Amino acid sequence: MVGSTKKILGIHHVTAIAGDPQQNINFYTGVLGLRLVKLTVNFDDPHTFHLYYGDKIGHPGSILTFFPWPHSPRGRRGTGQATVTSFVIPEGSFEYWKARLRQNSTRLEPIEHRFKDEEFLTFYDPDDLKLELVSSSAPSDRFVPWERSPVPEKNAIRGFHGVNPF
Repeated sequence: MVGSTKKILGIHHVTAIAGDPQQNINFYTGVLGLRLVKLTVNFDDPHTFHLYYGDKIGHPGSILTFFPWPHSPRGRRGTGQATVTSFVIPEGSFEYWKARLRQNSTRLEPIEHRFKDEEFLTFYDPDDLKLELVSSSAPSDRFVPWERSPVPEKNAIRGFHGVNPF
């Protein structure tokens, strides 16, 4: 639009490739506590599911989607690709998340400090997708908790922090 003052407010959604669809659902809903907002098909390949996870309502900025292709070779992280997806969690939630991820046999890296004292907890999903949790004291005005999540609201993922291409 000419003369428009609309701004990009952040990431709308992130899409990735997965292997086994049930394993993907179990991890993202059962371990991370995201809601399976929508299950549809890939319109370019109707034999493939398209899984959508997010907060209760599926707000933009909370949606992570997957196309599961069980028999495809695993991808490799490299130049020009998004190599890590970061989610925001409430300040003070790291101990909860370390225990929860360990309890669910999730591969973890030690907590890192970057930027201006931000803490990052790096871990990997069952398909080796690199994910991070970033602690933030800022309230999320758009997050709507999913009341059936196995993760208590006080520790729940609040949406994206960012996607890093390195």
